[in-house]
Amino acid sequence: MIQTRELGAAVWRKSSYSNGDGGNCVEVAGSVPEVVPVRDSKIHDSPVLLFSNSGWTSLVASVKSSLGS
Repeated sequence: MIQTRELGAAVWRKSSYSNGDGGNCVEVAGSVPEVVPVRDSKIHDSPVLLFSNSGWTSLVASVKSSLGS
């Protein structure tokens, strides 16, 4: 179970697809064991989605596939 204190210490990284205009932006944290936390980069205290490592890998692969990357 992920504790709030673990997310407080998380190192967040903004998506390379985010722009500086405050558009649709997400951040991921790779510093939390066993999960990939994802949040809205514009609202740092927004709710956090937690993906398993395999779930995150599948999601990213699906998005890349749908974009033709």
